[in-house]
Amino acid sequence: NKYNMAIKKEDVLEALKGVLYFPKHDNVVALDMVRDIKVEGKNVSFAIFFSERDEQNENTVRQACISAVINNVDNDADVDVEIRFPSDPLAKIKYIVAVASGKGGVGKSTVAANLAIGLSKLGLKTGIVDADIYGPSIPLMFDVVDAKPMVKEEGGQQWIIPVEKYGIKVLSVGFFVDPSKALIWRGPMASNALKQLLGETEWGELDYLVVDLPPGTGDIQLTLAQDFKISGIAVVTTPQEVALADVIKGINMFAGEKI
Repeated sequence: NKYNMAIKKEDVLEALKGVLYFPKHDNVVALDMVRDIKVEGKNVSFAIFFSERDEQNENTVRQACISAVINNVDNDADVDVEIRFPSDPLAKIKYIVAVASGKGGVGKSTVAANLAIGLSKLGLKTGIVDADIYGPSIPLMFDVVDAKPMVKEEGGQQWIIPVEKYGIKVLSVGFFVDPSKALIWRGPMASNALKQLLGETEWGELDYLVVDLPPGTGDIQLTLAQDFKISGIAVVTTPQEVALADVIKGINMFAGEKI
């Protein structure tokens, strides 16, 4: 009688293949949502990992998992299911400050780098993200052109470890692309690159994170304004009237996104 036998992890996993997660049209095992199965006697515990909140289905999936184990593995099993979500890597950052400009070549990256250095010299824990995908210059300014950030896996997700230089945590899109090749990125690709640089990096505790944006008012700026909590924005310009007109456009865009 299988109900008198010890419960095996493999049997639990097999049973969970029968639990579907409807929004993704597959079972929770195939979708890699099952984590940390532990079996002690009749006690079975595991976590179900959702890549984002889904209040409609969280409880349904949990109950279906419990039923699947009891009905298919052992009637007497005591099943404990924990619902998990990705941790927020930006949770321990006090202020995110964006540095933007209307056009290229006005010294925006220099301002961003000096701002980060200045904050760090005040004794504040500081990081800088180079999100200028069309011309990442922060690696050159921080003398880390050949740096390759480490990646670690935790909680079923990969996390980028920023490079440290001059006591500042540095991350640039330039670390991941060939700097000698011109990049032609479509909007969604650019936005996703920003989301990865900010949201899939182990920043730890920071007082300030400076974000060096590409020039103009494109997808990256919109993504930053809409998806992240920006504390302030510094807009860099030269004094010519034409340059100022572009800056006003940029400020209006960020103001319109209710920063």
